[in-house]
Amino acid sequence: MHGRLLRVWRVARVCLPSVVSGGKKADFGEGDVVVELREFTLGDADALVSWISGPAELLTWAGPGFAWPLDHPQIAAYAVEPGRRTWMGVGPGGRLVGHASLRLGADEVTARLGRVLIAPDARGRGYGGALLTQVLRLAFAQLCLERLELGVFTHNHNAVRLYERLGFRVDEVLSDVERVEGRSWSALQMSLAKSDWSPSVE
Repeated sequence: MHGRLLRVWRVARVCLPSVVSGGKKADFGEGDVVVELREFTLGDADALVSWISGPAELLTWAGPGFAWPLDHPQIAAYAVEPGRRTWMGVGPGGRLVGHASLRLGADEVTARLGRVLIAPDARGRGYGGALLTQVLRLAFAQLCLERLELGVFTHNHNAVRLYERLGFRVDEVLSDVERVEGRSWSALQMSLAKSDWSPSVE
């Protein structure tokens, strides 16, 4: 019960003027792209399942946290993990364009950004940057976090470039953390401090 009360309190307090609600234009790609965040529900599971095409893509998205094939029971368990906040990105006309989550740390000021996924037909159009811009605003301006961390595979070049554009910096390189289809995968551990975050990066 204490954990649930803590979660409600953390969402309610505001450390900077609220700039998340209603969506905000973010110039990532061609023209202005608008993405709004809404809480993830189990009704969104079909979308997530349809966006993952195979085991390698599943591992790229979520690391070893899920087993192929992705299914509703796994997503249901993920959605109720303690300390995890999950959202869907909603584009024009209510179209689902992406997903992201934060897992709050025990220190209450750090969280791990992860499970970032853009719908296949929305990729390469700026939705990833717009979605993450909203998540960063929520993390730093509403949840009052001081630091975000993430892990990303080194071969996921588009994701690495986007994280760097948003201000994340590499803290550590983890070599040969996975082996997939005969190839070794390495990963970057990245972070962004609130003091280094610029709300105007969009």
